[in-house]
Amino acid sequence: MDYLKIIDKYYPDDNELKKILLTHSRKVADKAIQISKAHPELQLDEAFLVEASMLHDIGIFLTDAQGIFCFGKEPYICHGWLGAELMRSEGYPAHALVCERHTGTGLSLEQIARQNLPVPAHDMRPVSMEEQVICYADKFFSKTHPEVEKTAERALKSLEKFGPEGLAVFRNWLDLFGCFS
Repeated sequence: MDYLKIIDKYYPDDNELKKILLTHSRKVADKAIQISKAHPELQLDEAFLVEASMLHDIGIFLTDAQGIFCFGKEPYICHGWLGAELMRSEGYPAHALVCERHTGTGLSLEQIARQNLPVPAHDMRPVSMEEQVICYADKFFSKTHPEVEKTAERALKSLEKFGPEGLAVFRNWLDLFGCFS
């Protein structure tokens, strides 16, 4: 798969948004590979980790997040499932699941209903080990400062808005995958 060709299709201009997307996604991919190398027992698909990491935020251009140069119409929390729709239309259903399942530490059906989130009403929590690693790696990098890696403590702080379930999941991932800076 040529993930850069897909990115270029949806981000044809070399602008600030594309720069943010590529920088953030590359950092996530590098961290996912670092985790894979540290845990050979997980037998992760490293090619998939890179591809899916590079595409996990493909839907951000459809959202309204002006601080990161996104001038779409949808709320930012929708970027995962919107990206999933793009990936399905490109013929990459496994990559679509990564897009859909990386918000916070994943969104349960209960969270979606309780918080009245404007996303489809179905479970969106990472299932495969690759999905979990990418979701975990993503929590260490923001798009407002994509070149700076967060500490585990800062990552936990940023997850507070998703509720105690997300914090518990992230703590479990810390135990499972470790924290590499």
